[in-house]
Amino acid sequence: MLFEEQRYIHEDLERLEQGIADRMGDEPKQIRDRLNRDHEVSQLLDQIQQQSAELLPLYEDRAELRSKEILQISSGDPFEEFYRRVADIKDHHSRYANEQAENSEGWYRPRKGDDHPYIVESMFSGEEAYGRFFDLHVSHESYLNLPGVKRLAYMQYLDVFDNFQPGFGGVKRADKLRDQYFKYLGELMEYLESFMRRTRPLENLDKVFSGWDKDFETAWEKDEIQGWQREKPTGTTSDSTGRALSTAEAVWCEACEKEFKNENVYKGHLGGRKHIKAAEVLAQVQGSSSGTSNTGHVLLAFRLKERAVAEREYRIKKLAGAMSTERDDTRVNVERRQGMTERERAQELENLFNATSDQQEQEDEEDDGEDGDDKIYNPLKLPLAWDGKPIPFWLYRLHGLGQEFPCEICGNFVYRGRRAFDKHFNETNHITNLKRLGITNTHLFRDITAIEEAMKLWDKIQREEKRNNVDDGAIVQMEDAEGNVMPEKVYLDLQKQGLL
Repeated sequence: MLFEEQRYIHEDLERLEQGIADRMGDEPKQIRDRLNRDHEVSQLLDQIQQQSAELLPLYEDRAELRSKEILQISSGDPFEEFYRRVADIKDHHSRYANEQAENSEGWYRPRKGDDHPYIVESMFSGEEAYGRFFDLHVSHESYLNLPGVKRLAYMQYLDVFDNFQPGFGGVKRADKLRDQYFKYLGELMEYLESFMRRTRPLENLDKVFSGWDKDFETAWEKDEIQGWQREKPTGTTSDSTGRALSTAEAVWCEACEKEFKNENVYKGHLGGRKHIKAAEVLAQVQGSSSGTSNTGHVLLAFRLKERAVAEREYRIKKLAGAMSTERDDTRVNVERRQGMTERERAQELENLFNATSDQQEQEDEEDDGEDGDDKIYNPLKLPLAWDGKPIPFWLYRLHGLGQEFPCEICGNFVYRGRRAFDKHFNETNHITNLKRLGITNTHLFRDITAIEEAMKLWDKIQREEKRNNVDDGAIVQMEDAEGNVMPEKVYLDLQKQGLL
């Protein structure tokens, strides 16, 4: 019955739309809940597309089954047709009498508590922290195994992984055509695309990627891709295949893509390491083609390999630029974690996984105990007390919590209230940051929050200590046999030399 199938699909589409509206009505506070909600909405949108794809052929009715069903209903006695269909329904339920009826109203409703499935639990690693940071350790190890690259630390690699120019973390153009480098680019590009799809499930990323592909094709045809422009030698001509020919004096090296002034200079560079590597790469490309292929086909295959490498580099640059915020956050997080011990890192990771569950339990308790209470009214944005309600305003004024005291030494952290500000000078964070600046005597730097002032005071203290440090050897005076008075240190040095 096509009409019943159409009605069922329309009803399911309305339930899907209501499920999306229920999820988008609330804005989760935790990044895990927000990402999980977005992925649930994305799945519901995919189901809407699938149901719509099934519904469209029913309306097109190319087999004319729907028209026949309309004619069958309208031509005869409507009550006869009605009772016939009721009999079919009764016959179906008599054959499947023990089949449990399913409540379709709760299919797409948001679930809470233990029944709430977290889709993003298995999507991200601990280093990624639910899409907040990159995890490029695998790509970094692959990068270090590439020939001809600098040995960069992971922190430096995060700054230059999308800069493919030689001297900035990239490799030379001749080495870029190796299969190892091509595989490295593919793994890096695949990870960045996967990370963007996992963190932005509601965006039409396929449209964005196709736009980048069109931009690359346009730039490649115009020879505007940085680092991959065709190098045409001056003073030469080209044949029908586009290959540069040597003039009477200048000689063009096809492997190195460079022009030499005369034959002697050209022969002199043949034994160089750069030419040997370039010749090996060119030989690999020529070996992959048939033995009877001409030079034009070899150059075409060589250019196609360059295009494939350049396309991956272009895509990586675009992906890194689109996720610049996550990249900056990753750099800050790595720098922060480098100053932590292994135990502190494990504790932080455990707190990250437990924070959401604790908050969910607290919200459930508040919902159970305060179902009828109104929302807490806090227009002055006062701090919350132990019971979750704002503290009294007189207590807020008494402790001076309206005053803010920033500390540059603690990373521009702002302390609210004079009491908290004075207390932080004896805390581990402030003392550790002073020691990182080279200051050992920290108790003299109370009420100093600027790094420049702290360094000036420390230099002054060191100069005064050197000035007051009196050499004991200059105090004790010695006299030689001739009656000459001198410091003890000078006397001993002269005595060792046999001059006394």
